[in-house]
Amino acid sequence: MINVNNVSLRYGAQKLFDDVNLTFTPGNCYGVIGANGAGKSTFLKILSGDIEADTGDITLGKNMRMSVLKQDHYEYDDFNVIQTVIMGNKRLYDIMIEKDALYAKEDFTDEDGIKASELEGEFAEMDGWSADSEASSLLQGLGIPTSLHEKDVKDLTGNEKVKVLLAQALFGKPGILILDEPTNHLDVKSIRWLQDFLGDFEGTVIVVSHDRHFLNEVCTHMVDIDFGKIKMFVGNYDFWYESSQLALSLMRDQNKKKEEKIKDLQNFIARFSANASKSKQATSRKKLLEKITLDDIMPSSRRYPFVGFNMEREVGNEILTVEELNKTVDGVHLIKNLSFRVNKYDKIAFIGDELAITHLFKILIGEENQDSGTFKWGQTITTSYFPKDNSHFFEGVNLNLIDWLRQFSVEQSEIYLRGFLGRMLFSGEEALKEAKVLSGGEKVRCMLSRMMLKDANVLILDQPTNHLDLESITAVNNGLRDFKSNLLFTSHDHQFIQTIANRIIEITKDGFRDRSMTYEEYIEEFYMK
Repeated sequence: MINVNNVSLRYGAQKLFDDVNLTFTPGNCYGVIGANGAGKSTFLKILSGDIEADTGDITLGKNMRMSVLKQDHYEYDDFNVIQTVIMGNKRLYDIMIEKDALYAKEDFTDEDGIKASELEGEFAEMDGWSADSEASSLLQGLGIPTSLHEKDVKDLTGNEKVKVLLAQALFGKPGILILDEPTNHLDVKSIRWLQDFLGDFEGTVIVVSHDRHFLNEVCTHMVDIDFGKIKMFVGNYDFWYESSQLALSLMRDQNKKKEEKIKDLQNFIARFSANASKSKQATSRKKLLEKITLDDIMPSSRRYPFVGFNMEREVGNEILTVEELNKTVDGVHLIKNLSFRVNKYDKIAFIGDELAITHLFKILIGEENQDSGTFKWGQTITTSYFPKDNSHFFEGVNLNLIDWLRQFSVEQSEIYLRGFLGRMLFSGEEALKEAKVLSGGEKVRCMLSRMMLKDANVLILDQPTNHLDLESITAVNNGLRDFKSNLLFTSHDHQFIQTIANRIIEITKDGFRDRSMTYEEYIEEFYMK
């Protein structure tokens, strides 16, 4: 258990949060959400003791061990992989080192024998004899094979290091787990394994993540940081989002009787409670949801961008045909004999080799040439492209956002352009910011405004959710889900792909695989067998 009592924090004149009082209890998983810059990671650092709050205190349950996912990928370069994982329980690791040092002494004294006996007793109480096997099991669950377990961490790839640090955080059955973006750089299998692990974890989990599917699978509560306040709500991310929309709708509907509103809430909760998995977290969440009353749900004050794509004309029967396409970059054959035909209403998610996908998209929009093979767009097709790297659109550009957007618009009036920027939350003075000083998320929102101006009937998007907060990701997700024409896109976001795509093309080192199915159906068929 963690108790947060009267915690406040300011940075200069900026108040991050004020008078926070929360209790985090075992058996639950708490997802911390808030706009970019709201203080999510800072709040985790206060809980872990890395940052001291201006007021208040954090208290843990008696003898409660906290484990925190480390972010420095180079901190353990000089240790081997198994050692690094076991360091997740510092006291256990210290005992192991002290024992080894005692037994290595040439002049082993009676006092050393007594000390060694005490250490052996504590070691056994902490289940130290199982440490190596537990560490190995965690690593294998996350996809690190046993052949790497005795290697030094410095010899691993970046993604492998991320998995080792995650295994370290999970090691030794901590009472409290604090995880900041734990799914970053994890593959599909590792994320699924982590979801299962946390689903049956008996302690307290507090997590920050931009992965909505992950938050939906593991969280029993959402902790919302908004306008300097931190509030806790029962349910996963989708429940928090949709219940806040329901609360707004019920608040606006003054004519509806309270009994009818209660019925609406009960139906809403029943829908969310259905088909829950049998994990401890899901069972706990279901019981908590069933106790919710009308007073427990409230509208969010969060602002959501509006993302909506219109098209000037519908696509014809011929959209795009790709035949035997090949591309080699720096001696690596990235795209091998790729062939596919885009049909009406196809929304295709490209997964697999990210570099290959980026080069494919650049070939299709004419920025690069293929080595061999052909592709042909239909005569009715107009395209709009969202690049993964948008830096050249902004670096050194002295234009304000109105003039920046004007470069891409046939209609030049300021009122018209402000309308598009306003949809992306650049209203009033915000629209006069210089393009070169924007944050990563702001640049993405500008690029989406640029795309919406084009009224194209085929959209090509390379990682459009990078740098966005959850509100913006949800808005882009909804806009592309509702788009009435063709999409070619790639994303790391599970829920984004699942709710938009009706066809999956995976580009692999051996070629490609093309299936008309949902993302989850694809994962079950090709990754989970």
